Amino acid sequence: MLQVKNLTITHRKDLRMILRDFTWALGPGDKAVVIGEEGNGKSTFLKLLFNPELVADYVEYSGEILRDRMKMGYLYQELSPAHKAMSVAQFFQESPLFYDCDWGELARIGARLGLPVELFYSEQPVASLSGGEAVKMQLARILMEQPDVLLLDEPSNDLDIETLEWLENFINTCKMPVLFVSHDETLIERTANVILHFEQLRRKTLPRATVARIPYREYVDRRLANMDHQSQVAKKEREEYARQQERFMRIQQKVEHQQATISRQNPHGGQLLKKKMHAVKAMERRFDRGFETMTEFPDTEDAIALKWPVGVDFPNGKKVLDTCISARRMSDAMGRDFPSDIALSVTGPEKVCIIGKNGVGKTTFLRMIAGELQNQGGIKAAYMPQNYEESLDLLATPVDFLARVGDKADISRVRTFLGSLKYTPEEMSHPAGALSGGQKAKLFFAKMILDGCNVLVLDEPTRNFSPLSGPVIRQLLADYPGAIISVSHDRKYICEVCDKIYRLDEGGLHIQDEK
Repeated sequence: MLQVKNLTITHRKDLRMILRDFTWALGPGDKAVVIGEEGNGKSTFLKLLFNPELVADYVEYSGEILRDRMKMGYLYQELSPAHKAMSVAQFFQESPLFYDCDWGELARIGARLGLPVELFYSEQPVASLSGGEAVKMQLARILMEQPDVLLLDEPSNDLDIETLEWLENFINTCKMPVLFVSHDETLIERTANVILHFEQLRRKTLPRATVARIPYREYVDRRLANMDHQSQVAKKEREEYARQQERFMRIQQKVEHQQATISRQNPHGGQLLKKKMHAVKAMERRFDRGFETMTEFPDTEDAIALKWPVGVDFPNGKKVLDTCISARRMSDAMGRDFPSDIALSVTGPEKVCIIGKNGVGKTTFLRMIAGELQNQGGIKAAYMPQNYEESLDLLATPVDFLARVGDKADISRVRTFLGSLKYTPEEMSHPAGALSGGQKAKLFFAKMILDGCNVLVLDEPTRNFSPLSGPVIRQLLADYPGAIISVSHDRKYICEVCDKIYRLDEGGLHIQDEK
């Protein structure tokens, strides 16, 4: 059993606590997911459990991590540059246990993961693998080493829908305990039986960790119901307190008035009023004690709140895009042969999603569409790339990214807006490269809103938002009055936001669903 006892994790740079006195155990049969907003230490927690040296340069910890001689398999959120530079065969050969596995054992591992046994000896560059192939390759090496526990850091990132469904089955049928981080709500709903919720309350000064041994949807429903009940109780108590205060003030003012007007020739009356004032002061102290013991409003790390400005609607039926990207142009951009032209026509205010297998060319196609729309008159288009570095200077601060003219009033407006998105003053001054994926994603949404764009071109727009912020982002996009052209593997986004779904394959673009 993997256990942590009184675990406290603190950032070295700003001394911010991620966890405080956290005690928990991962037992047999557990499929535990860590959820929370970006920057709350989910990946740090997994790395610390696996190997404290992975986080030693930016956090320190106290407490105990009891592994009980368990061997842990860890799937990294992203392969290192050194691993990407290897061939697939070199990646496997780096494990000392590779040569202990015979052909039959490798074939059994490959069959379980849907990989041909030849891949273990392939000279194909790791960097050329699709997201799904890279995850399966890592899992194959982990299983080769026969671990007792699996730690999976964002295994669902960059996976196509077919591979996501495979991953769900893998986690559910895995005989080992699994601890994972994911932003994919559907995956979490279908696999997790233990929820670890990491929060940063009071402007990220107070960490809170909640453990619930129930399915995710039940956890969310209970949490919302408890918060609603607590809010109602807190509101009623304050309303009653206000009424009591009003009565108290009337009594106090009456006694004070009587004291001010009583004749000095009436000492007996003066004594009575003095006793009354003592009683009034005692009543005031009781009210103060009552206020201190009132039910608090729920102290939660709220999901972000965004709203579209007026004027970003796109006229119904007006042409947004009518394009045909040639097979030759796609082939040149992808560096490999793409056999078919790709045609797409979009009218306002349609919300279009393009799906397809990893590596088929969705991102390349979307990038070309974004280029066309951003140069098209009569349209104000925003592009959110899958790789944020395409449009975001990682050395610039969030304020630099959002400010239009850079004068005092503009900067003040931007800082106020960032504050409403739960950015701390320190985060507003950090370089964008130091921000989490979710915080970077929020910057793109903030820019879309501040710039008043009426067409959005979005590559995996929900991939870096927590399961609790995900519903807010999906509702924001569902309410958007302009046109959306997107690529996504997020099944909830596809279902709740998009009204036209196309599948891209080597035969071109085909309508798959039209609501």
